[in-house]
Parts: sequence; structure tokens; C-alpha cells
Amino acid sequence: MKHQLSIIIGSTRPGRAGPIFAECLEGFAREHGKFEPVLTDIAAFNLPILDEPHHPRLRKYEKDHTKAWSKAIEAADAFVFVAPEYNYFVAPAIVNAIDYLVGEWRYKPAAIFSYGGVSGGLRAAQALKPLLTSVGVMPIPEGVALPTYATLLGENRSYHPTEQVLAGAKTMLDELFRWSEALKALRAGLPFQ
Repeated sequence: MKHQLSIIIGSTRPGRAGPIFAECLEGFAREHGKFEPVLTDIAAFNLPILDEPHHPRLRKYEKDHTKAWSKAIEAADAFVFVAPEYNYFVAPAIVNAIDYLVGEWRYKPAAIFSYGGVSGGLRAAQALKPLLTSVGVMPIPEGVALPTYATLLGENRSYHPTEQVLAGAKTMLDELFRWSEALKALRAGLPFQ
């Protein structure tokens, strides 16, 4: 049985490029063959700034948006965060979405597909890693970074990855699968799974 890979689109702003890169990655992950990829768009969940009255570790969710987000994250075995860099940092929507939950994230690996200006979003990727570890996610070192991403978009905002990007994505998915396999026993031992 294939592992479910949640490809999390981390930008919610109008005109965002995240869905373009996420859809490309979804197709590549499907061809890769070791995952069942699922696009998980944070914008679709309409998560306001954390508005649950109880701590996420209790799982006493009262809001429908939180229950839907919990279900989506719980189902995943691994994640790829498609993460833009805003002001040398990770997008606030990603931080907020992570903070909504605790147990649903535990013992799952994550890779980061970052994009931005000259740095390719690497500062955002590095800022995201400590937050992921705080909720029990294992961020792997392998990832993909797209510098000056706007120059990579063609007509109609299309994107065709280079051989270098495809090679990086293959390495990232190979390693993500290894980590997902290795952490499977820990995920199975959780009391709420």
C-alpha cells in the first residue's frame, strides 16, 4: 500500500504561485510511484488565526474548519510543504496551520519545496524546520529550492521544471519515502491512530 503524501500549498494570498508548483510536484510524485499524492491547500480550509478555545493536544476541536484540517493532516503519512518566502521568513499561513494541531503531525517526515527571490526560499525553509520539530515532524534535509521563481513561469503562468529540479525532486521523494517507512511503526503506536 502506498503512503499518502500531503503536498501542502503554503501561500494563501491572491495571485500565488504555490498551486502551480504543487500541481507539478503532484504529477511527478504520482510518476515516482511510492506515494499517493494529495494536494492540501491551506487556503481551502479558511483557517483564521488560531481560534480554538482548547489546546490542540486535547483534540477538543469546536470549529468545523479545525475538524476538516485535522482529518486532512491525520490521513497523511508524509508531507511536502510548498513554501514561499515572505520577508525572509516562512509564510504566516503555514505557521498558523501547523499551530492548529499537535498529534496529527507526530512521527511523520516532511520535505520542503521552497520558492522565492535570489535565495529560492531557503531562509523560509530553515525557519520552518524548528517549528515542524516542535510538533513531532521530522524535516528531512533533502528539498527543492526555486530561486527567482517568477522568471521560471511561462505564458499563462505555466511551469516546466528543469532536469536539475526533477533530479532534486526525485532525491527528495526517495528520502521522504525512506523516512516514512522508518517512522511507520511509531505512527502505528500512537493511541489516537
